[in-house]
Amino acid sequence: MKLSLQGIQSPEYLEKGYLLPAFDVAKMAQRTKTAPTWLHFGAGNILRAFPCVLCQKLLDAGATDRGMIVVETYDEEIIDKAFTPFDNLCLAVSLKSDGRVEKRVVASVAEALGYRSSLARVREVFTSDSLQMVSMTITEKGYGVGETDNFDAPETIMGILARLLYERYLAGAKPIAMVSMDNCSHNGTILYASVRRVAGSWAEKGLVRPDFLAYLDDPAQVSFPWSMIDKITPRPSPEVMQMLVEEGFKDAELVVTGKRTFVSGMVNAEECEYLAIEDSFPAGRPPLEKAGAIFGTRDTVNRIEKMKVCTCLNPLHTFLAVFGCLLGYSKICEEMKDRTLVRLVEKLGYDEGMPVVCDPGVMSADTFIREVLTLRLPNPYMPDSPQRIVCDTSKKLPVRFGETLKAYLAAGKEDLGFLTCIPLAFAGYARYLTGIGDEGDPFELSPDPNLPALTPLLEGFRLGMPFDTERLRPLFENEEFCGVDLYACGLGRKAESMFSEMCMDVGAVRKTLEKYAV
Repeated sequence: MKLSLQGIQSPEYLEKGYLLPAFDVAKMAQRTKTAPTWLHFGAGNILRAFPCVLCQKLLDAGATDRGMIVVETYDEEIIDKAFTPFDNLCLAVSLKSDGRVEKRVVASVAEALGYRSSLARVREVFTSDSLQMVSMTITEKGYGVGETDNFDAPETIMGILARLLYERYLAGAKPIAMVSMDNCSHNGTILYASVRRVAGSWAEKGLVRPDFLAYLDDPAQVSFPWSMIDKITPRPSPEVMQMLVEEGFKDAELVVTGKRTFVSGMVNAEECEYLAIEDSFPAGRPPLEKAGAIFGTRDTVNRIEKMKVCTCLNPLHTFLAVFGCLLGYSKICEEMKDRTLVRLVEKLGYDEGMPVVCDPGVMSADTFIREVLTLRLPNPYMPDSPQRIVCDTSKKLPVRFGETLKAYLAAGKEDLGFLTCIPLAFAGYARYLTGIGDEGDPFELSPDPNLPALTPLLEGFRLGMPFDTERLRPLFENEEFCGVDLYACGLGRKAESMFSEMCMDVGAVRKTLEKYAV
């Protein structure tokens, strides 16, 4: 069972329950290359597990006759190792909480391009009259802007997008929707601000026509809709790969690129998924609502996003990730068998988050959080790890916990000392930064751009030895990390005290969690 256009003709695929494309892949690819409608930047696992599957469902149903064109800018080796060898096919494995496994051969990618190695073709696609939307999954780190982004050869993805938008402007100021599908608050505005900053610097230097900025600023020409995306997609699991190998699937091997990207011919993800997008598409759009996407106003998307990111999923995930690393867990689902941790995330969600939850109207926050706690996080077939989830936590804290604190302050509660799990989360993160687990063993901190600024705060830390918690003030009072000044709202000293409790001796993290779980 080879993963290729010829290989999927094998009757074994259908015999073993694999879902195959219900359309002519070659004709779809030709139509898409000739008149593309959807261009996507970021060739990672979330793309192949979610947007590509949505497009596949539209193609299978005859709701569209065009697929996607994918571009990778950061790690072009992904194209060579995860797309080209498999004729741009992918096996998407959905791991259901009841143990069922759905295996779908996804063929919605018509063309996969490395940006620098295929620059002329990328420009051709980006300036096509038929192009309706440019989406991206580039992670939160991708929205940074260099102080001087080279106009002729941009160094950042934001510079690349700005340069391509200028090409589209020169080609006739053609309309386009720029759709961030990254998991960050108000992602469309963040994307616009980053692209606009690059373009503005070029305009100041006289490198672009002055009217280019007006083009970017006009949502009737270039829109930057907000979106909320939700589908847990860990790196390919050894257990899932072994299952596939035993069935006769030949291309489940995990490959690591030179930039430490883990790729395979397959991706595995949970069954639950949500995609909500602000319906602002000046050039039209694919009918993604027919595949389950939700379209609405910016306010609707904002409410859905805040519900998920600030209350019903992401804070719970981050809490489990931080303490999972400290307690030596390697799977989120195993943490959900820990009665103390389960009690704490229930308190975090229901007792501290839900009183100020943003009600989206189009879906139930109570149903969403119940699904998270009873189906998604405990799913034993989802091999996600706290070590993956804890990546970039310093950039997540102000949204995942700080926004809830802001909501309480906005409601007139000036002293938030009644809260327990949120300050415990901040204290736990500080304890995590020591790199010493609850049993006294060192562990490797996951990647985070702010580690160089934060880890020196814990320099000299020794488990069981006195530590001056005043040294944590630059963390707890900094709105960049916490969303608010914890000391100003009655939580700074509480977080310091909780940190001290977790540092008293071996096993102190566990004892502290048990104390506050009551």
